Amino acid sequence: MPDQTILRHRTIALGDASVGFRGYIVALDVTMASSAGLPGPELERRLIELGFVEGAKVELLHQGLFGGDPIAVRVAASTIALRRREAMAIVASAGESVP
Repeated sequence: MPDQTILRHRTIALGDASVGFRGYIVALDVTMASSAGLPGPELERRLIELGFVEGAKVELLHQGLFGGDPIAVRVAASTIALRRREAMAIVASAGESVP
């Protein structure tokens, strides 16, 4: 569980972000992605394997035409497609540098 004091300062779940969002990952909080269809530890493991780790730069590049799902996210040097409900587990902060 991420530190709640960090989450209160200008953070957003990546699943709630708009196309063009740029920032960095603050934490993973699988409790925010309860409808993702995967058990929390499994979702967290998969996201980490894809490169969604604390401090990594992220950019929301594109979203699907109908309902905005899935989204295309650039994390580090990779582009990954995620469902918005899975991206809800990724807590990000706008900006370019890690605090």
